[in-house]
Amino acid sequence: MSPLTGISSMATKAVLADLAAAFTRSGGAEVAIESVGGVDAARRVRAGERYDLVVLASKPVDQLIAEGHLAAPRVDVVRSGIAVAVRAGASRPDVGSEAAVKEAVRRAKSVSYSTGPSGDYLAGLFERWGIAAEIAARIVVPPPGRPVGSLVAAGEVELGFQQLSELLSLPGIDVLGPLPDAIQHLTTFSAGVGAHTARADQARRFLEFLRSPATADIKRRHGMEPA
Repeated sequence: MSPLTGISSMATKAVLADLAAAFTRSGGAEVAIESVGGVDAARRVRAGERYDLVVLASKPVDQLIAEGHLAAPRVDVVRSGIAVAVRAGASRPDVGSEAAVKEAVRRAKSVSYSTGPSGDYLAGLFERWGIAAEIAARIVVPPPGRPVGSLVAAGEVELGFQQLSELLSLPGIDVLGPLPDAIQHLTTFSAGVGAHTARADQARRFLEFLRSPATADIKRRHGMEPA
């Protein structure tokens, strides 16, 4: 039988690959998930591309359910925080407090954050700090699907912000750490079954597996917490 098909944002690419493999080893169906930028994934689902399951941030999953593209209820899978990275071997600014992160951003020659929930949050944070106009010309937003960490590794960006799960596996960067608790923002990534799939029961079994206690260690290895 052909694999279950899915689409997800890049933030969950690695963890979903490991979770899908574990599901198959436990006797479940094979699962093939394409990972792209979250905005692009939602656009493609809305355009009529059909998948057995979709994994995105909880807000777009709720929207896709409301629009009839996914079947309710959603299943919350993981929570993911934002981390900070520089090019491997570069100067490592202090990011241990809110004030230190603000100063690091103001001093950086270029700053990058992704599209999607973490990027929206950071844009709002810089506005709240009153530095958005000051650093506007130095903000680099990568194309959907291109990791911020790849820009950092290539020397195109000095200071990068992205989901920790996306930064952990990238070569050529040093992860300075997560954002301090005072300004950390957790994104919940959720899953939904395609409204038009003929394999809803199998897809639902996979989603139930994704939230089972047996998957907690895999999620934590990828810098995420069970939802």
